[in-house]
Amino acid sequence: MSRFQIRVPATSANLGPGFDSVGIALSKYVTLDCEPAEEWHFSVPAEDREHIPSDKRNLIYKTALAAAQTRGFDSLPPTHVTLTNDVPVARGLGSSSTAVVGGIELADQLLDLELTRYEKFKIACDIEGHPDNVGPAVYGGIMVSNYDGEHLDYVHFTEDLDTLTWLSVVPDYHLETEKARSILPLEIDYKEGVRSSSRANVLVAALASKDWALAGKMMKNDQWHQPYRKMLIPGFDAVTEVLEGEQSLGYYISGAGPTMVAVFDEWTKEKERRLQNKLSSYTVEALAVELDGVTTIQKNEVPAAES
Repeated sequence: MSRFQIRVPATSANLGPGFDSVGIALSKYVTLDCEPAEEWHFSVPAEDREHIPSDKRNLIYKTALAAAQTRGFDSLPPTHVTLTNDVPVARGLGSSSTAVVGGIELADQLLDLELTRYEKFKIACDIEGHPDNVGPAVYGGIMVSNYDGEHLDYVHFTEDLDTLTWLSVVPDYHLETEKARSILPLEIDYKEGVRSSSRANVLVAALASKDWALAGKMMKNDQWHQPYRKMLIPGFDAVTEVLEGEQSLGYYISGAGPTMVAVFDEWTKEKERRLQNKLSSYTVEALAVELDGVTTIQKNEVPAAES
């Protein structure tokens, strides 16, 4: 086994009314530098050690083993994995999906499984349960997906997405997905369900036709989850007021939160400075769409400084 590096992008799910089905890959990354070892070990950044185990309890390892088992393997060669993590844990930017997709890619490399991207996507859905984050982590761009536990269908968008800026507004606290899901209603009114479905349909049509202003309008008008989850995000209304003032096309709660993402078609460094000043209690970062999804670089391509 040779040394190799895996890079998995952050993802932002739902984009408003695209609940559990629409997601985008963004330019933040988890990097796995992998090399042969006598036993499994993950070198985890100090700030993440409370949340990410360094042994076989690590979700990356458990996912890699599960992926291997789908192809008849019961074990994986011992590997030392050094993690570089730019994706905040439990903040709504796909930290769990980076681990799942990274683990599948790790198994693919260690065992020469030669998985197609679709096969990686399907395994990830089987593990994660829904496609909205893992899809763009595998493919890049925007993915609109449906998975019913057996059938997996998707549409992949990339064209002209690099003309937009996706601003992440990250609070300094965690919000576990389980808590964010528990606050959602068990039932909704039929007519409200129809209206919410219509908004999701228009969101997808606007993304497909590159009508960014209309897509942004739909992002702000979700009724599936945002009216409930914003109660778990102190300052949500104040943040959105600032974003409106800076002519954001739209904004939404990223995944289960608490991160908020705003979309801009016009962007300047001056606007970025103003937003960072106005939202100084948050981590504010201008991101681009990541178009390639998960990637692997083999040993002879990895710069020596990254070894």
